[in-house]
Amino acid sequence: MKRIRHIVVVSTAALMIASSTAPSSAQMVVFDPNNYAQNVLSAARALQQINNQIVLLQNQTQMLTNQARNLASLPYSSLQQLQSSMARTQQLLFQAQRIAYDVQEIDQAFATSYAPATAGMSSQDLIGHAQQRWQTSVAALQDALRVQAGVVDNLDTHRSEMSALVTSSQSATGALQATQAGNQLIALQGQQLADLTATVAAQGRAASLEAAQRSAAQDQGREQLRRFLTPGVGYQPANVQMFH
Repeated sequence: MKRIRHIVVVSTAALMIASSTAPSSAQMVVFDPNNYAQNVLSAARALQQINNQIVLLQNQTQMLTNQARNLASLPYSSLQQLQSSMARTQQLLFQAQRIAYDVQEIDQAFATSYAPATAGMSSQDLIGHAQQRWQTSVAALQDALRVQAGVVDNLDTHRSEMSALVTSSQSATGALQATQAGNQLIALQGQQLADLTATVAAQGRAASLEAAQRSAAQDQGREQLRRFLTPGVGYQPANVQMFH
């Protein structure tokens, strides 16, 4: 405002000097310094308002640009790779042999081949049940190893996806891209936890079946020992015809 007043004063003084030095024969020009000062002040205010509006438009343009960056989606997605890894792990679990992850199947097995040995079972039934239990334990160990091999295969996929997501997060241009990269990293951690859960489940299944086999074998051993120690009918005399 001081600068504007300075300009007005200087302009007014210049006009007054110019009017005072004009030749007497020239036409007299009426000059109103107050009116001129008001006009200059009005023009300065209008110019200042235009400048303010220009600055406001620049700020709004920058704000819209930032909003567009914040709303831009992350160009990279690891969803398909993570789903493929999880599908491979689930397929290995579903391929479990003999006693799988099914409650009814487990109850049926423990009601038959893992059931306590009784006196009414024949020796052939005892041997058959023991063979079934051994085969089931071996199959469970094989299934556990297969799940572990599948989880190890997924490690390479997890490594490449983590590298890509971290790179995308560091080069994110807006809040949405950074958030999406973070969400995908959380999904990757969830996939790793799922693989760990599958490994623990497969190992626990193998260990449980092995423990059940030992328990059933001990029970069957006691029954066989009881049968061996139980006295039989002994010797019974009978007529034998020899030498016709």
